[in-house]
Amino acid sequence: MKQVVHILQKVEFEKQYIKGLQLELDYELATLYDALNTNDEQQIEASKRRLKEIHMELEAFHVFS
Repeated sequence: MKQVVHILQKVEFEKQYIKGLQLELDYELATLYDALNTNDEQQIEASKRRLKEIHMELEAFHVFS
């Protein structure tokens, strides 16, 4: 029984983590859009880097599969 509870807790944690990543993805896309409009090269690179990290994390959860 403990194992079932543990698995359910892990699944719930992963769902919440994925939701958080998706919110961060939306925020970072908006930040990148603003940076592109203002030609802020430093922010563009930072946003691209973070977007790649988020993408890799979401891939680990098979969100894009």
